[in-house]
Amino acid sequence: MSQISFSDCAVVACGVMSLEIRALQEEGFLNTSNILYTTPGLHQNPMELERQLIEKVKKAREVAQKVIVVYGGKFCYVNIKEPARTMKTLIAELQPGVARINATHCMDMIASEEERDRIAREIAGGESVWWMTPGWIKYRNLVFKGMDKASANENFGRHTGGAIILDAIGYTDNYMAEKPEEFLDYSDWMGLPIQPYSVTLDRFKALLTEAAENIRG
Repeated sequence: MSQISFSDCAVVACGVMSLEIRALQEEGFLNTSNILYTTPGLHQNPMELERQLIEKVKKAREVAQKVIVVYGGKFCYVNIKEPARTMKTLIAELQPGVARINATHCMDMIASEEERDRIAREIAGGESVWWMTPGWIKYRNLVFKGMDKASANENFGRHTGGAIILDAIGYTDNYMAEKPEEFLDYSDWMGLPIQPYSVTLDRFKALLTEAAENIRG
């Protein structure tokens, strides 16, 4: 994977991905300080997602001509009132100078569908898995805002392979060591065993690089 500079770019991202993005900043890969975050968990509120996304992109344009949007396409924005209005529509309306990374949701930014299938076979016997990233742990109260335990058990119950956290930054191990009771409470609330799986940020890096290269001026 070729290394490019992001110094002329701004990034607008879902807050769920802030942990991975900061890790890439710290290692020097994502060499821009122009990063704006929307509130984690806005997939539950498409109207607010749209409002914040447009607002953040406008602010990003004040400091950079190129803007990378770190949001999934298929699952992050579902407009029930206007089904034909998709994330692709929003990005098209924000042109020029904006590109979204090519992923369906935040888990897909970290591990491809093929990689997730392999992991599920490896540690869940191929059973259905509820996938998460570390942001789903850190921002639990926002990501699952308004969902009670009964609803959670009903929603997650069909995932017989449990919940797997695709962790490229070592967040979950630290969280489990520092807050074991909270971690166990999370598992109990979901009605699923939760386990981390160590991955790398290589796919995320490749998607960011591809998006930067595809920005139309």
